[in-house]
Amino acid sequence: MKNIGIICEYNPFHKGHAKQIRRVHEEGGTAICLMSGNFVQRGEPALFDKWVRAEAAVRCGADLVFELPLTYALRSAEGFAAGGVELFDRMGCIYGLCFGSESGTEENIMSTAKQLCREEFSPILREELAKGVSFPTARTRALERLGGDGALLVKPNDILGVEYCKAIINQGSNLKPMVLRREGDYHADHADPENPSASFLRRSDCWEGLVPQPALEVFGSSRRYILAAGERAMLARLRSLTEAEFEALPYGSEGLWRKLMHCARSAGSVEEVLDGTKSKRYTHTRISRMLMCAYLGITETALQKKAPYVRVLAMNEKGQKVLRKIRDLDGIPVLNGGEAPKDKEFAELERRGADLHDLFGTDGILPAGAELRGRTFRHTATDII
Repeated sequence: MKNIGIICEYNPFHKGHAKQIRRVHEEGGTAICLMSGNFVQRGEPALFDKWVRAEAAVRCGADLVFELPLTYALRSAEGFAAGGVELFDRMGCIYGLCFGSESGTEENIMSTAKQLCREEFSPILREELAKGVSFPTARTRALERLGGDGALLVKPNDILGVEYCKAIINQGSNLKPMVLRREGDYHADHADPENPSASFLRRSDCWEGLVPQPALEVFGSSRRYILAAGERAMLARLRSLTEAEFEALPYGSEGLWRKLMHCARSAGSVEEVLDGTKSKRYTHTRISRMLMCAYLGITETALQKKAPYVRVLAMNEKGQKVLRKIRDLDGIPVLNGGEAPKDKEFAELERRGADLHDLFGTDGILPAGAELRGRTFRHTATDII
């Protein structure tokens, strides 16, 4: 049986995610997930904590769920993809990587990734950036100048798919891409029972028919987290940062950190900080990630540090067998929920991240120590939805 990796966020888990896991099972594989923890790649708190989302995923068919570390989850799309590929490679027994794409195939996504890895690409990209356009626009133009298909750098799943393949190339990974067509609209503002949108679900109160029943049952009784609930905590942290701390932030090149600092010291809301800092050149999500790193105390150095371990969040019986194999191969240390790691610096980031995520809760504040209260979920049922 082949172990197939899925790099995910499940924010929240919906029927489209269940479809992807079924595809892995239909191919005779086990679904091994690397899921963002309490904060997601767009620079926001996850709607539910990592333990809840991991349990929902396993109850809906995932075999084994690991946490994509905080500092990997808050990287750019390129860093997010590269971090996931790196961790799967270090596990030593992951055969393939399954991901969604709006319009790509294994062949044209890999072809586009190879174009972006060419030596000629970086100088052309710099030329386009010098024209004052945003990075996504500059990259698309540079790719098209090399004869590549710029259409694969527009939609979110296509972009991530290209980044996964770039990471496979750059790291010399043996992971085999497995593309699943992502139907529907990622940013849809309406309910689509066949192809739900996670962004729509986060704005909606009714999830019936869009989220598998086992996940609905887990989410229904779980604490929710939203950015607005922790806004004052974020502003307090931002107003207390020194100039040196702003300068050490990720994503702050070309003086962007200074612009963020001035906005953070005068704005009355997080949205005002974002609006005052963003420009045509820098995307909203880049500023959001920078802002969240400031709140969590994550420097550029910390963001780039290689993870010293990976934490298992949930599993079923099939996943437990794979976990034993990963541990036997000894390619990367694996921790259970609540287990204290030897790397104290990395552990402190986890602890702080969990405690500060709690301040985004919609129903008050819990005592600190959320990271140590977490426990790996073990699912004994064998039914697959």
